[in-house]
Order: sequence, then structure tokens, then C-alpha cells
Amino acid sequence: MGAMAEYFAMGGYAVYVWPAYAVTVLVLIGMMVASVRSLRRHRKLLAALEAVRPPRGASRRSGNDPSLS
Repeated sequence: MGAMAEYFAMGGYAVYVWPAYAVTVLVLIGMMVASVRSLRRHRKLLAALEAVRPPRGASRRSGNDPSLS
């Protein structure tokens, strides 16, 4: 068990190392949560925009494309 205690003590620098690990993990988790929220928000926005806009090429198939006149 002595080696394990020495490892966790980090040669006397544990007071600095472990909080640094904790801050890093918290920042990474925060970034992941923000990314997932942003992805969900953008998917909803895309679905709403796609529901409003007709599918691509629909105006050409129906013969109503003003650029072809």
C-alpha cells in the first residue's frame, strides 16, 4: 500500500495536481453538455426550416421555376 499512497501523494504536489485534474474534467463535461445542447437546438431549427421550405427541385418538376422562363 505504500506505493499507492506515494502515487496519490504525487511527490508532495497532490495539492496542485488533483484539483487541476478536477477542473479539467469539469471543463470537459461542461463542453460536452454545451455541445449536445447546441446540437439538439440546431437539429430542431433545421427540422423547422425544412418543414417550411419545399424540397429541392420541386419547383422545377412542377414547371413553376421562374429562372427557366
